[in-house]
Amino acid sequence: MSQVKGFASRAIHHAYRPHENEGALTPPLHLTSTFVFETAEAGGEMFAGERTGHIYSRISNPTLDLLEKRIAELEGAEAGLALASGMGAITATLWTLVSPGDEIIVDETLYGCTFSFMRHGLAKFGVTVSHVDMTDPENLASAISGRTRVVYFETPANPNMRLVDIARVSEIAHQAGATVVVDNTYATPYLTRPIELGADLVLHSATKYLGGHGDVVAGLVTGSAEMVSEIRLIGMKDMTGAVMAPLNALLILRGLKTLALRMDRHCTTALKVAGWLEAHPAVSNVYFPGLQSFEQHGLAKRQMRQPGGMIAFELKGGLRAGTEMMNALNMIQRAVSLGDAETLIQHPASMTHSTYTPEERAAHGISDGLVRLSVGLEDLDDILEDLSQALPQHPVHVAA
Repeated sequence: MSQVKGFASRAIHHAYRPHENEGALTPPLHLTSTFVFETAEAGGEMFAGERTGHIYSRISNPTLDLLEKRIAELEGAEAGLALASGMGAITATLWTLVSPGDEIIVDETLYGCTFSFMRHGLAKFGVTVSHVDMTDPENLASAISGRTRVVYFETPANPNMRLVDIARVSEIAHQAGATVVVDNTYATPYLTRPIELGADLVLHSATKYLGGHGDVVAGLVTGSAEMVSEIRLIGMKDMTGAVMAPLNALLILRGLKTLALRMDRHCTTALKVAGWLEAHPAVSNVYFPGLQSFEQHGLAKRQMRQPGGMIAFELKGGLRAGTEMMNALNMIQRAVSLGDAETLIQHPASMTHSTYTPEERAAHGISDGLVRLSVGLEDLDDILEDLSQALPQHPVHVAA
């Protein structure tokens, strides 16, 4: 097969040859926990790292191996690692990279469980977690020190859509000798490739857009072969055991085949929905990288191929108005997660980011009235019709 170059073609074909697998068009599913060695000597050489091959599915598996090669190709990385969940990817990576006495600098806004792991997990073991507003990279330049082992951020951030300039932040971090880790779940490699912009490691909750069908929980890490191998053998194999099941790897491989098509649809529809929300009299703020009014619109155009499928917005009536609107929806589903075929809506303060205290949410840019919308693949008119009938038709005036 000739070398394919396009993103969609690589997502479908990379690293798999049907004629080497009995002609099967779809990659086979390897449901095995262990692997047989041709000789005792061969087994010993594999354990010693002197021979390639599969030993045990907690370390590697042919189905996972194909997924790892494919996501690494799409991210522009040397290697990939498949894990049981997005949090498995995050925890395995950070347990590998940091030791007591080290510092991790993170952006002000993080996914709720990531925030909890950083602040209430790593902190117990002598790791300092410092929050910096990375929307201005110079804030990082002022805060970073010789103790800083990792610089970690999401872009766009969950749930308020803040962006971080990957190239500039990576430059600052590398000058101080720190490793740059980017959660690319919202953007996917179809929209943003952080490694090409200078990042060292890229993480995904593959549960979301990469799987795309709401039927699997999975995580992925990509980066240099050396760093990914270290995370595989330390963070995953020994410290977390967060191993992806082969069937889940096959479901993610299936999702990758349609990723480009789905992301085009998510992004096109989300841009129209965001514009419609911005013009609605009951809506006070819309946070979406594709809008001219978005504070970081220029960075979004430089860093993202398209603006993504996630929208955050607030109603003029605050939390109560947002709750009433969500309860009035018919087709749009009230559910956490994102990147599914279905349009999903949720309230971060009481759901995905409830691990923050009210004071922490206020400090980290997550208002109590913020609503997060994951725009699905339904017809645009049906999404707008459902939002229209659920939203107040006149703005709610709140007393000063």
